[in-house]
Amino acid sequence: MDRRRGETRQVRLRVNGQDHVLTVGGPAADVAVTHTLAHTLRETLGLTGTKVSCDRGACGSCTVLVGGEAKLSCSMLTVECDGLDITTVEGLADPVTGALDPLQQSFIDHTAFQCGYCTPGILMSAKALLLKNPRPTQADVQEALSGNFCRCITHYHVLEAVQAAVEAGAASATAPDSRRARR
Repeated sequence: MDRRRGETRQVRLRVNGQDHVLTVGGPAADVAVTHTLAHTLRETLGLTGTKVSCDRGACGSCTVLVGGEAKLSCSMLTVECDGLDITTVEGLADPVTGALDPLQQSFIDHTAFQCGYCTPGILMSAKALLLKNPRPTQADVQEALSGNFCRCITHYHVLEAVQAAVEAGAASATAPDSRRARR
């Protein structure tokens, strides 16, 4: 609430194709002005696929797509995201059929995970790359994933999975946000 004007502030987010209007600040608010996007996604909206590991923007576990770009959600305030399209790992699957995104399926096929904690962030970084560059080289993939850390050391499997998805045409799959717009 803006104490000077008696107004309640709201933030509008479009997350995985669904619109959310959240009240900011005050005792009955959905989010505090200090809440990060990662906190809001996990705690307010219940989208726990977005992981928080370092909570300092250093590991990439919290990566989501904001307007199709890979962003660290632990380093963004929710109020900064007003009016933006956000895609989390939950939003990669086809909303009608529930079929996994080809990139997700490739990670499964190539065992590109162990504990799985870093996997959502890696998937989102890889998806952002494929949306920009449907035919990346291995060097492009390595660069795009350089901010994502995996302590289980599955990086070789991750690189194989992304390259296999590229070869299978996963990059030509429709972007998550535009797929929802056609419904």
